Amino acid sequence: MEIKLDDLTGSEVAELVGEHLQSMAKHSPPESIHALNLERLKKPEITFWSAWEQGELLGCGALKELDGQHGEIKSMRTSSSHLRKGVAKRLLQHIIEEAKQRGYQRLSLETGSMYAFEPAKRLYASYGFQYCKPFSDYIEDPNSVFMTMEL
Repeated sequence: MEIKLDDLTGSEVAELVGEHLQSMAKHSPPESIHALNLERLKKPEITFWSAWEQGELLGCGALKELDGQHGEIKSMRTSSSHLRKGVAKRLLQHIIEEAKQRGYQRLSLETGSMYAFEPAKRLYASYGFQYCKPFSDYIEDPNSVFMTMEL
């Protein structure tokens, strides 16, 4: 698996981000969707990676700089045809390592509270993320859970 910086211009990545947004709309009410579309993922404070194997897109993930010491994981998504193959684990490891290299002291994320998000929450917990209060501009929301880890 090759994880590479991505400029979000490829059609495969656009489709995967679209699939991600559709899934969020299916499992979360509109006011609780914090997933970013292609344009918002292109902001300078966000770094986006895609994971590939033999020319096939496996998944994606992003890191948003909240400040010089705090990053947020965004847009973690595994292609539906590559679930349970370790794609999310590899992307998460990559993002954690990048956050450490940047000198961040903390890495946080928001995900859904519904059953559909249980695999994601288990993955994050297995890496040491713990549940926390809302961070950055987030507010308490019964449809969201917030997790963080010290680096």
